[in-house]
Amino acid sequence: MKPTAIVIGAGIGGIAAAARLAKNGYDVTVLEKESTPGGRCNQIVRDGHRFDIGPTLFLMPEVWEETFAALGERMSDHLDLRRIDPTYKVHFEDGLQLALTSNLGEMQTQLEKVEPTAFTGFLNYIAEGIRHYKLSLEKFVGRNFYNIFEYFSLKNLPLIVQLKALQKHYANTGRFFRDERLKAAFTFQNMYLGLSPYDAPATYSLLQYTELAEGVWYPMGGMYAAIQALVKVAEKLGVTFVYDAPVKKINVGKRKVESVETADGREWIADLFIGNADLPYIYKELLPDPAPAKKLDEKLYTCSTIMFYWGVDKQYPQIAHHNVFLGGDYKASFDQIFQDHTLPEVPSFYVHAPARTDPAAAPAGQDTLYILVPVGHLDARSKQDWEALVNRARETVFNRLAKEMGVTDLREHIKFEIVYQPRVWKERFNLEKGAAFGLSHNFWQVGYLRPHNRHAKYKNLYFAGASTHPGTGLPIVLLSAKLTTERILKEAKTQKAENRGSKSILSQAKEVQ
Repeated sequence: MKPTAIVIGAGIGGIAAAARLAKNGYDVTVLEKESTPGGRCNQIVRDGHRFDIGPTLFLMPEVWEETFAALGERMSDHLDLRRIDPTYKVHFEDGLQLALTSNLGEMQTQLEKVEPTAFTGFLNYIAEGIRHYKLSLEKFVGRNFYNIFEYFSLKNLPLIVQLKALQKHYANTGRFFRDERLKAAFTFQNMYLGLSPYDAPATYSLLQYTELAEGVWYPMGGMYAAIQALVKVAEKLGVTFVYDAPVKKINVGKRKVESVETADGREWIADLFIGNADLPYIYKELLPDPAPAKKLDEKLYTCSTIMFYWGVDKQYPQIAHHNVFLGGDYKASFDQIFQDHTLPEVPSFYVHAPARTDPAAAPAGQDTLYILVPVGHLDARSKQDWEALVNRARETVFNRLAKEMGVTDLREHIKFEIVYQPRVWKERFNLEKGAAFGLSHNFWQVGYLRPHNRHAKYKNLYFAGASTHPGTGLPIVLLSAKLTTERILKEAKTQKAENRGSKSILSQAKEVQ
């Protein structure tokens, strides 16, 4: 008989882990609380407008390609990718605009208008980014650590220096740029990980390398097309998806998980279990032990977001595919998000207009606009008037689009608005504190120091997703699924060998008798 596995949650990590296990001979069932797969990478479709709920950037295509290849497929057979270049148009309050592009000639012209030596700094910055990217993927992000000595080995210790893991990202950019606006333009990407560039390790210069060298891509049909493709492959491999089936309890024995219970009272038994719901939520709400949950509650969490999904009955061609609006005191803004857990006095924000690349994202002659405004996560110790914060964020977006893009009539052309804020992230997706990106990624919460992808006590309970090793971001979560599956298969192989050894010893003992 095939070994059996239950996956809790059909986020991208759960889907990929399920498919990998099925490819390796497991009978896998995925239990998903929603009526559709995807988790934060789900979609909203309304009146002909299609929105990706969460991620909008398809990065690190080689990681995606490896995932499909491991499942016996070619990514190109499933996804129609289009490169977005310029990757963004970055707008500053003083009127400066930068189109971040892989065209070096264009980058040189733009950067040297701001700072004469900036292009040389840019080339050196990208060179550092590629070193960080290759080293991180090979030595840290792309492997499992089974004990603290592997992580802090004599081989790895020099890498902490080489990767600048103890230096802060924003401070490190001062080696390459003097202009504060350029420092901001090459560090705001930390927000993909829900991090402040003033706290994030300088290692994350790798983000700019991945964007400008390997490219920012868009799958036709939206990011949800990638979810649909992986689900199709998983089902082809025999994975069963059960929707509208929220897991309410994990039943445990002394050293293992025995079963899980869904809200309808059904009990699901398997040989092993993978938690793809947010890891802090699993420890706090599904497992019986309060101590680990309390310890997780004390860790640092990423920020949250206020989201506006606007169906618009008019096209605004001046809004590019990806747009970033940076405002106010850069340092103060991040302090207000990460220390005060609120909306900055002058919020920055991101606008995504998918119909620039994919006309099917909106009805003909209309627009689909996705707006992301970074904000602090839920904090019971501070006053958070979310209605007032949402209103202030909305007005900021209207005002800057009018002032800097001539979009003066947007308010009158919005057919409908859907709003997400931290409470929605918590209630719909079970994200602890409404932190949209899960646990944070400072030095003490990465690698072996991050929550492990197997439970310390219940040896058949594993994890895949943003809050376990190696971290958040879609391609990194795909790596999480890979690493968790590799660990499961390795430990199953070891167990089989031990069982054979035990049988051999018993057989020899009987012969002696």
